[in-house]
Amino acid sequence: MDQAIGVIDSGVGGLTVAHELMRQLPKEKLLYVGDTLRCPYGPRSEEEVKKFTWEMVNFLLEKKIKMLVVACNTATAFTLTELQNHLDIPVLGVINPGARAAINATKNMHIGVIGTDGTIRSNAYPQALLNINSKIHIDALACPLFVPLVEKGMLHGYTTFQIVSESLEPIRQNNHIDTLILGCTHYPLIKDTIQQFMGNHVSIISSSEETARETSTILEYHELLYKGERIPNHQFFTTGELEIFEKIAKRIFNSSESNAQSVAIEHTVIS
Repeated sequence: MDQAIGVIDSGVGGLTVAHELMRQLPKEKLLYVGDTLRCPYGPRSEEEVKKFTWEMVNFLLEKKIKMLVVACNTATAFTLTELQNHLDIPVLGVINPGARAAINATKNMHIGVIGTDGTIRSNAYPQALLNINSKIHIDALACPLFVPLVEKGMLHGYTTFQIVSESLEPIRQNNHIDTLILGCTHYPLIKDTIQQFMGNHVSIISSSEETARETSTILEYHELLYKGERIPNHQFFTTGELEIFEKIAKRIFNSSESNAQSVAIEHTVIS
């Protein structure tokens, strides 16, 4: 089918998922919305997250998308089931793919999970992991400083390492962890710093690759894959500052162009 895949995120983090989708599904067109104006979602209430998520979804539904990928862990935790129940297109979140990838990676059954306050509070990752394997041991930690760091474009350097070190010290003290889930799609953008602090003996799991793989499977199952020949024209929308969004997008896509534009999607702002 010629329609696009819709991808939503609280900001720029979901671009890591978009990049992997573009790599694995090179003929598919993407429409991406990053709600950078109201990022981060982690500290917000479930009601706010649901409202903001639906505003992004409705914006994309008007553009006739054929599938929705919720590339935000907090939005996945709070809205995935609701979206799947109410929409007549396939909807995929990032939590279950990340959980499956972590279980495939761990050798000693001890998995760490880091994410936003909202994602950790929702207990979504432990539930997903234990649903697959009830013998998994899990340590979860909220890292609320990471998303603002990424949204400001501070992906490397001394300050970034200091913030990462101070935030992750409680989970590094557990020497049993051999696998760490980056339970927020912003976190892969500082993956190198996280790996440096945690040590090479810890496998760092980003859900991006697995999410893209499952997207391909779902599209094929529903006979929604684009079968023609084309170089797709992806579109990226941000509700916040265009300059920072474009800077990070160009870095992720290794491109001089991001084809991004500012957009207003909110009907009423909850403060």
